[in-house]
Amino acid sequence: MQSNIKTKNTETAGKKTLTACFIGYIVQAVVNNFVPLLFVTFQNTYKIPLTRITLLITVNFIVQLIVDLLSAVFINKIGYRPCVVFAHIFSALGLIMLTVLPELLPNAFLGILISVCVYAVGGGLIEVIISPMVEACPTKNKEKTMSLLHSFYCWGHVAVVLISTVFFALFGINNWKILALIWSLIPICNVIIFLKVPIFALESDEEKDLNLKQLFGSGVFWLLLIMMICSGSAEQSVSQWASAFAEKGLNIGKTLGDIAGPMAFAAFMGISRLIFGKFGDKLNLTEFMYFSCALCIVCYLLISLVPSAFINLLAAAVCGFSVGILWPGTYSIASASLKNGGTAMFALLALAGDVGCTVGPTLTGMVSSAFNNNLRWGILAAVVFPVMLILSFFILRKVLKKNEKQ
Repeated sequence: MQSNIKTKNTETAGKKTLTACFIGYIVQAVVNNFVPLLFVTFQNTYKIPLTRITLLITVNFIVQLIVDLLSAVFINKIGYRPCVVFAHIFSALGLIMLTVLPELLPNAFLGILISVCVYAVGGGLIEVIISPMVEACPTKNKEKTMSLLHSFYCWGHVAVVLISTVFFALFGINNWKILALIWSLIPICNVIIFLKVPIFALESDEEKDLNLKQLFGSGVFWLLLIMMICSGSAEQSVSQWASAFAEKGLNIGKTLGDIAGPMAFAAFMGISRLIFGKFGDKLNLTEFMYFSCALCIVCYLLISLVPSAFINLLAAAVCGFSVGILWPGTYSIASASLKNGGTAMFALLALAGDVGCTVGPTLTGMVSSAFNNNLRWGILAAVVFPVMLILSFFILRKVLKKNEKQ
Protein backbone atom coordinates (compact mmCIF):
# COMPACT_ATOMS: atom_id res chain seq x y z
CA MET A 1 0.00 0.00 0.00
CA GLN A 2 2.80 2.41 0.95
CA SER A 3 4.58 1.46 -2.26
CA ASN A 4 1.52 2.45 -4.33
CA ILE A 5 1.21 5.79 -2.50
CA LYS A 6 4.91 6.47 -3.05
CA THR A 7 4.58 5.64 -6.74
CA LYS A 8 1.59 7.97 -7.14
CA ASN A 9 3.41 10.77 -5.32
CA THR A 10 6.44 10.28 -7.56
CA GLU A 11 4.29 10.38 -10.70
CA THR A 12 2.53 13.56 -9.48
CA ALA A 13 5.88 15.21 -8.79
CA GLY A 14 7.10 14.05 -12.19
CA LYS A 15 4.14 15.74 -13.91
CA LYS A 16 5.10 19.06 -12.30
CA THR A 17 8.65 18.65 -13.54
CA LEU A 18 7.39 17.78 -17.03
CA THR A 19 5.25 20.94 -17.07
CA ALA A 20 8.31 23.04 -16.29
CA CYS A 21 10.25 21.25 -19.05
CA PHE A 22 7.46 21.86 -21.56
CA ILE A 23 7.54 25.57 -20.70
CA GLY A 24 11.32 25.43 -21.11
CA TYR A 25 10.92 24.45 -24.75
CA ILE A 26 8.52 27.37 -25.24
CA VAL A 27 11.27 29.61 -23.84
CA GLN A 28 13.70 28.19 -26.41
CA ALA A 29 11.18 28.94 -29.17
CA VAL A 30 10.93 32.53 -27.95
CA VAL A 31 14.68 33.20 -27.92
CA ASN A 32 15.18 31.54 -31.31
CA ASN A 33 12.26 33.06 -33.21
CA PHE A 34 11.39 36.47 -31.73
CA VAL A 35 14.44 38.52 -32.70
CA PRO A 36 14.39 37.44 -36.40
CA LEU A 37 10.98 39.13 -36.63
CA LEU A 38 12.74 42.41 -35.78
CA PHE A 39 15.56 42.26 -38.32
CA VAL A 40 14.00 44.84 -40.66
CA THR A 41 13.18 47.06 -37.68
CA PHE A 42 16.79 46.90 -36.49
CA GLN A 43 17.96 47.72 -39.99
CA ASN A 44 15.71 50.80 -40.24
CA THR A 45 15.96 52.05 -36.64
CA TYR A 46 19.66 51.63 -36.01
CA LYS A 47 20.85 51.90 -39.62
CA ILE A 48 22.52 48.50 -39.42
CA PRO A 49 23.46 46.98 -42.81
CA LEU A 50 21.84 43.70 -43.78
CA THR A 51 25.20 41.89 -43.75
CA ARG A 52 25.54 42.61 -40.03
CA ILE A 53 21.93 41.69 -39.34
CA THR A 54 22.42 38.23 -40.86
CA LEU A 55 25.52 37.85 -38.69
CA LEU A 56 23.20 37.66 -35.67
CA ILE A 57 21.85 34.31 -36.91
CA THR A 58 25.38 32.93 -37.29
CA VAL A 59 26.49 34.14 -33.86
CA ASN A 60 23.38 32.70 -32.20
CA PHE A 61 24.12 29.34 -33.84
CA ILE A 62 27.85 29.37 -32.96
CA VAL A 63 27.21 30.23 -29.30
CA GLN A 64 24.66 27.44 -28.99
CA LEU A 65 27.11 25.01 -30.62
CA ILE A 66 29.82 25.96 -28.11
CA VAL A 67 27.38 25.52 -25.23
CA ASP A 68 26.31 22.12 -26.61
CA LEU A 69 29.94 21.03 -26.79
CA LEU A 70 30.93 22.27 -23.32
CA SER A 71 27.76 20.85 -21.77
CA ALA A 72 29.00 17.32 -22.39
CA VAL A 73 31.68 18.03 -19.77
CA PHE A 74 30.20 20.36 -17.13
CA ILE A 75 26.50 19.47 -16.71
CA ASN A 76 27.10 16.31 -14.64
CA LYS A 77 29.58 18.21 -12.45
CA ILE A 78 27.30 21.19 -11.83
CA GLY A 79 23.98 19.35 -11.67
CA TYR A 80 20.69 19.57 -13.56
CA ARG A 81 18.90 22.13 -11.39
CA PRO A 82 21.59 24.87 -11.42
CA CYS A 83 22.05 24.40 -15.18
CA VAL A 84 18.36 24.65 -16.05
CA VAL A 85 17.88 27.65 -13.73
CA PHE A 86 20.86 29.47 -15.24
CA ALA A 87 19.55 28.62 -18.73
CA HIS A 88 16.31 30.47 -18.02
CA ILE A 89 18.10 33.38 -16.33
CA PHE A 90 20.32 33.86 -19.38
CA SER A 91 17.28 33.61 -21.69
CA ALA A 92 15.37 36.29 -19.77
CA LEU A 93 18.45 38.48 -19.32
CA GLY A 94 19.21 38.43 -23.05
CA LEU A 95 15.69 39.56 -23.94
CA ILE A 96 15.78 42.33 -21.31
CA MET A 97 19.25 43.51 -22.40
CA LEU A 98 17.94 43.74 -25.95
CA THR A 99 15.66 46.60 -24.87
CA VAL A 100 18.44 48.54 -23.15
CA LEU A 101 21.92 47.92 -24.60
CA PRO A 102 21.39 49.29 -28.15
CA GLU A 103 20.76 52.75 -26.64
CA LEU A 104 23.28 52.49 -23.80
CA LEU A 105 26.26 51.51 -25.94
CA PRO A 106 27.76 53.84 -28.58
CA ASN A 107 27.31 51.04 -31.14
CA ALA A 108 23.71 49.75 -31.33
CA PHE A 109 24.73 46.62 -33.22
CA LEU A 110 27.18 45.69 -30.45
CA GLY A 111 24.36 45.97 -27.92
CA ILE A 112 22.13 43.68 -29.97
CA LEU A 113 25.00 41.24 -30.54
CA ILE A 114 25.78 40.99 -26.80
CA SER A 115 22.10 40.41 -26.05
CA VAL A 116 21.91 37.65 -28.67
CA CYS A 117 25.00 35.96 -27.19
CA VAL A 118 23.47 36.02 -23.71
CA TYR A 119 20.13 34.49 -24.67
CA ALA A 120 21.91 32.03 -27.00
CA VAL A 121 23.70 30.62 -23.94
CA GLY A 122 20.29 30.10 -22.36
CA GLY A 123 18.83 28.54 -25.49
CA GLY A 124 21.79 26.19 -25.89
CA LEU A 125 21.58 25.04 -22.27
CA ILE A 126 17.84 24.46 -22.54
CA GLU A 127 18.31 22.32 -25.64
CA VAL A 128 20.89 20.15 -23.90
CA ILE A 129 19.47 19.85 -20.39
CA ILE A 130 15.70 19.50 -20.89
CA SER A 131 15.71 16.25 -22.90
CA PRO A 132 17.70 14.17 -20.34
CA MET A 133 15.56 15.69 -17.56
CA VAL A 134 12.40 14.49 -19.32
CA GLU A 135 14.01 11.12 -20.04
CA ALA A 136 14.71 10.78 -16.29
CA CYS A 137 11.14 11.63 -15.24
CA PRO A 138 9.05 8.66 -14.03
CA THR A 139 6.80 8.33 -17.08
CA LYS A 140 5.38 5.11 -18.52
CA ASN A 141 6.16 5.80 -22.18
CA LYS A 142 9.43 7.68 -22.72
CA GLU A 143 9.04 7.92 -26.52
CA LYS A 144 5.56 9.40 -26.17
CA THR A 145 6.69 11.98 -23.59
CA MET A 146 9.76 12.99 -25.60
CA SER A 147 7.65 13.65 -28.69
CA LEU A 148 5.15 15.67 -26.67
CA LEU A 149 8.03 17.71 -25.21
CA HIS A 150 9.37 18.66 -28.62
CA SER A 151 5.88 19.60 -29.83
CA PHE A 152 5.95 22.48 -27.34
CA TYR A 153 8.82 24.06 -29.25
CA CYS A 154 6.60 24.04 -32.35
CA TRP A 155 3.62 25.56 -30.53
CA GLY A 156 5.97 28.12 -29.00
CA HIS A 157 7.21 29.00 -32.48
CA VAL A 158 3.64 29.38 -33.74
CA ALA A 159 2.71 31.51 -30.71
CA VAL A 160 5.73 33.79 -31.10
CA VAL A 161 4.97 34.53 -34.76
CA LEU A 162 1.20 34.87 -34.31
CA ILE A 163 1.15 36.87 -31.06
CA SER A 164 4.00 39.12 -32.17
CA THR A 165 2.28 39.78 -35.51
CA VAL A 166 -0.99 40.70 -33.77
CA PHE A 167 0.85 42.87 -31.22
CA PHE A 168 2.68 44.78 -33.93
CA ALA A 169 -0.54 45.25 -35.89
CA LEU A 170 -2.38 46.63 -32.82
CA PHE A 171 0.33 48.65 -31.09
CA GLY A 172 2.93 49.24 -33.80
CA ILE A 173 6.33 47.72 -34.46
CA ASN A 174 7.93 50.66 -32.60
CA ASN A 175 6.71 49.15 -29.32
CA TRP A 176 8.70 45.94 -29.81
CA LYS A 177 10.63 46.55 -26.57
CA ILE A 178 7.45 46.16 -24.54
CA LEU A 179 6.77 42.82 -26.21
CA ALA A 180 10.37 41.71 -25.58
CA LEU A 181 9.88 42.38 -21.86
CA ILE A 182 6.57 40.50 -21.93
CA TRP A 183 8.26 37.48 -23.54
CA SER A 184 11.01 37.63 -20.88
CA LEU A 185 8.38 36.98 -18.19
CA ILE A 186 8.05 33.36 -19.37
CA PRO A 187 11.64 32.31 -18.48
CA ILE A 188 11.49 34.41 -15.29
CA CYS A 189 8.37 32.55 -14.11
CA ASN A 190 9.86 29.19 -15.12
CA VAL A 191 12.96 29.90 -12.99
CA ILE A 192 10.66 30.00 -9.94
CA ILE A 193 9.00 26.75 -11.01
CA PHE A 194 12.32 24.95 -11.55
CA LEU A 195 13.53 26.04 -8.11
CA LYS A 196 10.60 24.15 -6.57
CA VAL A 197 9.90 21.05 -8.70
CA PRO A 198 11.81 17.79 -8.07
CA ILE A 199 14.68 17.05 -10.42
CA PHE A 200 15.12 13.43 -11.45
CA ALA A 201 18.47 12.02 -12.55
CA LEU A 202 18.99 9.50 -15.33
CA GLU A 203 19.03 5.97 -13.98
CA SER A 204 22.69 5.30 -14.54
CA ASP A 205 25.85 4.93 -12.54
CA GLU A 206 28.29 7.73 -13.35
CA GLU A 207 31.16 5.28 -12.99
CA LYS A 208 29.56 3.06 -15.64
CA ASP A 209 28.46 5.87 -17.96
CA LEU A 210 30.28 5.96 -21.26
CA ASN A 211 32.93 8.65 -21.41
CA LEU A 212 33.59 10.69 -24.54
CA LYS A 213 36.26 8.28 -25.78
CA GLN A 214 33.91 5.31 -25.38
CA LEU A 215 31.04 7.16 -27.05
CA PHE A 216 33.10 8.04 -30.09
CA GLY A 217 34.34 4.48 -30.22
CA SER A 218 30.79 3.18 -30.56
CA GLY A 219 29.48 2.51 -34.07
CA VAL A 220 25.91 2.87 -32.80
CA PHE A 221 26.70 6.35 -31.48
CA TRP A 222 28.14 7.44 -34.85
CA LEU A 223 24.98 6.26 -36.60
CA LEU A 224 22.92 8.25 -34.10
CA LEU A 225 25.05 11.34 -34.76
CA ILE A 226 24.47 10.98 -38.51
CA MET A 227 20.74 10.64 -37.89
CA MET A 228 20.71 13.82 -35.80
CA ILE A 229 22.67 15.78 -38.42
CA CYS A 230 20.28 14.57 -41.14
CA SER A 231 17.24 15.35 -38.95
CA GLY A 232 18.36 18.96 -38.41
CA SER A 233 19.28 19.34 -42.08
CA ALA A 234 16.00 17.87 -43.35
CA GLU A 235 14.04 20.21 -41.06
CA GLN A 236 15.81 23.49 -41.78
CA SER A 237 16.47 23.03 -45.51
CA VAL A 238 12.76 23.59 -46.14
CA SER A 239 11.81 25.63 -43.07
CA GLN A 240 14.18 28.47 -43.97
CA TRP A 241 12.61 28.88 -47.43
CA ALA A 242 8.96 28.35 -46.44
CA SER A 243 8.24 32.09 -46.32
CA ALA A 244 9.60 32.57 -49.84
CA PHE A 245 7.31 29.83 -51.16
CA ALA A 246 4.32 31.44 -49.45
CA GLU A 247 4.99 34.94 -50.78
CA LYS A 248 5.63 33.69 -54.30
CA GLY A 249 2.82 31.14 -54.49
CA LEU A 250 0.04 33.19 -52.95
CA ASN A 251 1.32 36.63 -53.96
CA ILE A 252 1.00 37.97 -50.42
CA GLY A 253 3.10 40.27 -48.25
CA LYS A 254 5.89 39.38 -45.86
CA THR A 255 3.66 39.30 -42.74
CA LEU A 256 1.09 36.90 -44.18
CA GLY A 257 3.94 35.04 -45.88
CA ASP A 258 5.52 34.31 -42.50
CA ILE A 259 2.18 33.05 -41.20
CA ALA A 260 1.39 30.90 -44.25
CA GLY A 261 4.98 29.65 -44.60
CA PRO A 262 7.13 29.15 -41.46
CA MET A 263 4.14 29.14 -39.11
CA ALA A 264 2.32 26.49 -41.17
CA PHE A 265 5.52 24.42 -41.23
CA ALA A 266 5.87 24.73 -37.43
CA ALA A 267 2.18 23.92 -36.88
CA PHE A 268 2.34 20.74 -38.98
CA MET A 269 5.55 19.74 -37.20
CA GLY A 270 3.82 20.28 -33.88
CA ILE A 271 0.83 18.18 -34.99
CA SER A 272 3.15 15.29 -35.84
CA ARG A 273 4.81 15.43 -32.44
CA LEU A 274 1.47 15.87 -30.70
CA ILE A 275 0.02 12.79 -32.43
CA PHE A 276 2.92 10.63 -31.26
CA GLY A 277 2.84 12.36 -27.88
CA LYS A 278 -0.81 11.38 -27.42
CA PHE A 279 -0.90 8.00 -29.13
CA GLY A 280 2.76 6.93 -28.90
CA ASP A 281 1.81 3.91 -26.78
CA LYS A 282 -0.31 2.63 -29.69
CA LEU A 283 2.17 3.53 -32.46
CA ASN A 284 5.43 1.84 -33.37
CA LEU A 285 8.29 4.35 -33.31
CA THR A 286 10.29 2.42 -35.93
CA GLU A 287 7.39 2.33 -38.39
CA PHE A 288 6.55 5.99 -37.69
CA MET A 289 10.17 6.97 -38.36
CA TYR A 290 10.26 5.04 -41.65
CA PHE A 291 6.95 6.58 -42.73
CA SER A 292 8.13 10.09 -41.80
CA CYS A 293 11.41 9.70 -43.74
CA ALA A 294 9.55 8.47 -46.83
CA LEU A 295 7.00 11.30 -46.59
CA CYS A 296 9.85 13.81 -46.22
CA ILE A 297 11.46 12.56 -49.44
CA VAL A 298 8.14 12.86 -51.29
CA CYS A 299 7.66 16.42 -50.01
CA TYR A 300 11.16 17.42 -51.15
CA LEU A 301 10.48 16.03 -54.61
CA LEU A 302 7.11 17.82 -54.83
CA ILE A 303 8.72 21.12 -53.82
CA SER A 304 11.59 20.83 -56.26
CA LEU A 305 10.04 19.10 -59.29
CA VAL A 306 6.39 20.19 -59.49
CA PRO A 307 6.03 23.60 -61.25
CA SER A 308 3.20 24.81 -59.04
CA ALA A 309 3.87 27.36 -56.28
CA PHE A 310 0.68 26.31 -54.43
CA ILE A 311 1.76 22.65 -54.36
CA ASN A 312 5.24 23.82 -53.30
CA LEU A 313 3.69 25.64 -50.33
CA LEU A 314 1.44 22.69 -49.43
CA ALA A 315 4.38 20.27 -49.65
CA ALA A 316 6.49 22.60 -47.50
CA ALA A 317 3.80 22.56 -44.81
CA VAL A 318 3.39 18.76 -44.95
CA CYS A 319 7.18 18.51 -44.81
CA GLY A 320 6.87 20.01 -41.33
CA PHE A 321 4.71 17.02 -40.38
CA SER A 322 7.23 14.59 -41.88
CA VAL A 323 10.22 15.94 -39.93
CA GLY A 324 8.33 16.31 -36.66
CA ILE A 325 9.24 12.93 -35.14
CA LEU A 326 12.81 12.75 -36.48
CA TRP A 327 14.59 14.78 -33.78
CA PRO A 328 12.71 13.51 -30.67
CA GLY A 329 12.50 10.01 -32.17
CA THR A 330 16.29 9.86 -32.53
CA TYR A 331 16.65 10.98 -28.90
CA SER A 332 14.36 8.14 -27.79
CA ILE A 333 16.18 5.60 -29.96
CA ALA A 334 19.53 6.80 -28.57
CA SER A 335 18.33 6.45 -24.99
CA ALA A 336 17.12 2.90 -25.64
CA SER A 337 20.18 1.90 -27.69
CA LEU A 338 22.87 3.32 -25.37
CA LYS A 339 21.33 3.13 -21.90
CA ASN A 340 24.55 4.26 -20.24
CA GLY A 341 25.19 7.10 -22.67
CA GLY A 342 24.47 9.65 -19.93
CA THR A 343 24.09 13.39 -20.25
CA ALA A 344 27.18 13.63 -22.48
CA MET A 345 25.38 11.63 -25.15
CA PHE A 346 22.39 14.02 -25.16
CA ALA A 347 24.72 17.04 -25.32
CA LEU A 348 26.59 15.64 -28.33
CA LEU A 349 23.34 14.66 -30.06
CA ALA A 350 22.09 18.22 -29.58
CA LEU A 351 25.37 19.46 -31.05
CA ALA A 352 24.93 17.17 -34.08
CA GLY A 353 21.36 18.39 -34.55
CA ASP A 354 22.49 22.02 -34.50
CA VAL A 355 25.23 21.22 -37.03
CA GLY A 356 22.54 19.78 -39.28
CA CYS A 357 20.43 22.92 -38.85
CA THR A 358 23.16 24.92 -40.58
CA VAL A 359 24.47 22.27 -43.01
CA GLY A 360 21.05 21.80 -44.65
CA PRO A 361 20.24 25.46 -45.39
CA THR A 362 23.87 26.08 -46.40
CA LEU A 363 23.81 23.29 -49.00
CA THR A 364 20.44 24.46 -50.25
CA GLY A 365 21.68 28.03 -50.60
CA MET A 366 24.96 27.06 -52.29
CA VAL A 367 23.29 24.82 -54.88
CA SER A 368 20.56 27.41 -55.51
CA SER A 369 23.21 30.08 -56.12
CA ALA A 370 25.07 27.78 -58.53
CA PHE A 371 21.84 27.44 -60.55
CA ASN A 372 21.08 31.16 -60.80
CA ASN A 373 19.32 31.40 -57.42
CA ASN A 374 16.84 28.65 -58.34
CA LEU A 375 15.53 27.30 -55.04
CA ARG A 376 14.13 24.17 -56.68
CA TRP A 377 17.63 22.89 -57.42
CA GLY A 378 18.73 23.66 -53.88
CA ILE A 379 15.81 21.74 -52.36
CA LEU A 380 16.38 18.85 -54.78
CA ALA A 381 20.02 18.61 -53.66
CA ALA A 382 18.92 18.64 -50.00
CA VAL A 383 16.84 15.48 -50.56
CA VAL A 384 20.11 13.70 -49.76
CA PHE A 385 19.43 14.33 -46.05
CA PRO A 386 16.15 12.40 -45.65
CA VAL A 387 17.61 9.68 -47.93
CA MET A 388 20.72 9.40 -45.71
CA LEU A 389 18.52 9.42 -42.62
CA ILE A 390 16.39 6.49 -43.73
CA LEU A 391 19.52 4.53 -44.74
CA SER A 392 21.24 5.29 -41.40
CA PHE A 393 18.14 4.24 -39.49
CA PHE A 394 17.93 1.01 -41.48
CA ILE A 395 21.59 0.22 -40.74
CA LEU A 396 21.13 1.08 -37.06
CA ARG A 397 18.24 -1.36 -36.73
CA LYS A 398 20.37 -4.09 -38.33
CA VAL A 399 23.31 -3.37 -36.00
CA LEU A 400 21.10 -3.37 -32.88
CA LYS A 401 19.47 -6.68 -33.86
CA LYS A 402 22.91 -8.18 -34.46
CA ASN A 403 24.11 -6.97 -31.04
CA GLU A 404 21.05 -8.50 -29.36
CA LYS A 405 21.90 -11.93 -30.78
CA GLN A 406 25.48 -11.79 -29.52
